[in-house]
Amino acid sequence: MLNLERLRTLDALARHGSVSAAADGLHVTTSAVSQQMAKLEREVGQQLLAKNGRGVRLTDAGRLLADHAARILSQVELAQSDIEARRGQAVGEVRIGAFPTAARGLFPAAISTLRRDHPELRVLSTELEPETGVRAVIRGDLDLAVVLDWSNKRLPVPGGLAQAQLLDDVPDVAMPAGHPLADRAEVDLEDFADDEWVSWPEGEFCHEWLMFTLRSKGFEPRIGHRAGEHHTQLALIAAGLGVCVAPRLGRGPVPEGVALVPVRQRMRRHVYAVWRTDADRRPSIRAAVEALRAAAGPVAESEG
Repeated sequence: MLNLERLRTLDALARHGSVSAAADGLHVTTSAVSQQMAKLEREVGQQLLAKNGRGVRLTDAGRLLADHAARILSQVELAQSDIEARRGQAVGEVRIGAFPTAARGLFPAAISTLRRDHPELRVLSTELEPETGVRAVIRGDLDLAVVLDWSNKRLPVPGGLAQAQLLDDVPDVAMPAGHPLADRAEVDLEDFADDEWVSWPEGEFCHEWLMFTLRSKGFEPRIGHRAGEHHTQLALIAAGLGVCVAPRLGRGPVPEGVALVPVRQRMRRHVYAVWRTDADRRPSIRAAVEALRAAAGPVAESEG
């Protein structure tokens, strides 16, 4: 009988395209991936992988079995959904993830609500960037992820995922309190063409958005500092080291010496939840979405 975990390994190889990427996706070592594939080849009595330069590729037999593996894993998800739906209660375990400001701004209230209303449901949460969250949901590491789009830049979301809008987050420009524009009622991003900027780390979705947006305003931004945590970004602003875009969701206390001014042409981060469509019937997924929406309500009202 084919081993489910080995089929999961083959599926990861087919989706990620290399042993190292599959290992990263499964959170195991490359040696573990190779061992699982060797065992799977012995089980089926055929070669599933062939050398391809320094890497590997799936053989015809490997691609055939990988197609079956994807369908089998989807059926396992459907079986779990049906069993949970038959009970009609949110039970078992649900794994959720969110980008940092959503984890800080939504998870405390949402998870507390789930614990109160669904005591038989165990909630596991993690903080991770939007693109990483989407990949984690696709490969089954997470059941649900809170991700974001910017109003002028969409996050690529593959097919097979359901979505639920949570809120629109309106960011401001953060600047030192002594900045010449700190007393303005509104500002334009191009007003800061000569300033040094504090950004997210290179490669993150929000950094790519910032570079895209500022360049569309007709100037090449000078990025002086990069920090993943908004509190770190604001601390750098308080020290007079630049300006940054500061979302309101999960912002928390603003350090002394920082001024926040709305952008004249309002930018928005569209915050939403994604999960696999084959998990739609799970009461735990529906309960998690409802709890996130309830947590987002007061945030949206405060930003309106």
